[in-house]
Amino acid sequence: MKKQKTLIYRCSSCGHEEPKWLGRCPECREWNTLTEAAAKNESRQVSKNGLPQTLPLSTVNPMEGSRIGSGIGELDRVLGGGIMKRSAVLVGGEPGIGKSTLLLHLAAATETKGRILYVSGEESAGQLKLRADRLGINSKSCLERIEIFCSGNLEEIETVLNNIKPVLVLVDSAQTLFSADAGSISGTVNQMKFCSYELINWVKEHDATLFLTAHVTKEGFIAGPKTLEHMVDTVIYFEQNDKTSGMSGTVDCRFLRAVKNRFGSIDEIGIFTMGEHGLSPVEDTGRLFLVRRDGELPAGVATAAVLEGTRTILVEIQALTIPAKGTISRVFSDRIDSGRVSRVSAALEKHLGLRLSDQDIYINAAGGIRITEVGVELALACALYSARTGLPLPADLVIAGELSLTGEIRPVQRLAARVKTAVNLGYSSFLGPATESQQDQTIPELKVSKNIKSAVKIIYNNVHPNEKNNN
Repeated sequence: MKKQKTLIYRCSSCGHEEPKWLGRCPECREWNTLTEAAAKNESRQVSKNGLPQTLPLSTVNPMEGSRIGSGIGELDRVLGGGIMKRSAVLVGGEPGIGKSTLLLHLAAATETKGRILYVSGEESAGQLKLRADRLGINSKSCLERIEIFCSGNLEEIETVLNNIKPVLVLVDSAQTLFSADAGSISGTVNQMKFCSYELINWVKEHDATLFLTAHVTKEGFIAGPKTLEHMVDTVIYFEQNDKTSGMSGTVDCRFLRAVKNRFGSIDEIGIFTMGEHGLSPVEDTGRLFLVRRDGELPAGVATAAVLEGTRTILVEIQALTIPAKGTISRVFSDRIDSGRVSRVSAALEKHLGLRLSDQDIYINAAGGIRITEVGVELALACALYSARTGLPLPADLVIAGELSLTGEIRPVQRLAARVKTAVNLGYSSFLGPATESQQDQTIPELKVSKNIKSAVKIIYNNVHPNEKNNN
């Protein structure tokens, strides 16, 4: 038999690929630009005898790794620089946190001329239009490229996909998908796995991208099978903080975190504020998590410079110590890992003689942001010391550093960037570790400390509080 070549149709204008010929490219919307081409960039090739064969890396088209901008800077930051084509993104969060609002913002702002399909199994078309009007999505060109389909039936969704050939598919939500081939009840484990797998395969074959929302359980994990997270390329959690009165007034922050990302880092976070016009990206986060005060700080408060990916954020760390109510002291901390708080308090008791083993310890990060970076440990130690002794820290001081169990202060990443952020926000001094970088050593605002004892002496002008302050 004659050898059958695998052919595709590639757009000569933007490089978009389709398995069948179309008169108009779904990506750039140009007419008669799809031309026949050999599918040399496929990762699975078939030899003459019909057996699978390998593909040399040199023959792979680098356009497969291209990205498109989402139009939302904070989302691009979390995704690693933009939306990767032929990828699937799972967005998890509590009901009402703003997942549907985020998808509608994404549909309106995505930097593409192709069609966008919004599949909703939870809301009607009228409800989606009311939401779009409230969010200010009223551009004619924007509304024309967004297609709405309100159904959770997989077979109907696939028919719509094959008809309009979208470049971006938004599904809200995974729990509403169902197919007759996977049973008669929607929301089951088999339904979610089967329907999600079929949608993921479709977008990978048609050079599109899938965003899939999912609710979370009361424990905070995405509801449904764990294999759903393994099937997608990126898993993002949408979190909410308690409304806090900060330097910018009362803010309702939403945090976007990636816990899995095949195409970028998981260290970056996206920060949004929720208002009457939907989600607004927060570009300048310098003063967002600082509390507005006049005069000196109260005891137990320290300002920390922490890294969230490549961005420096100043956060107020609050500590409170009170005599333990029982024979065993307890640590209450949900924004900073309680194990880290216990290690820092143990180091303070060992190297400064500060008695904390008979105290209940309460730790909070203003603004409700969850901090995982090790650079917060020195600021945490200073806040605990201030709370236990009743001596407030200087109001113009910012702190960063990692505290070891031996009482030494270890270097942290991007120290110069942390100092620069603090200076730009009006702080005059910075306490941090010694560093090997010559550039960091010449920073005039930086006060270098090698261990926790010297750090306390620097803060309180070489006056060590008496043990009687420990009550």
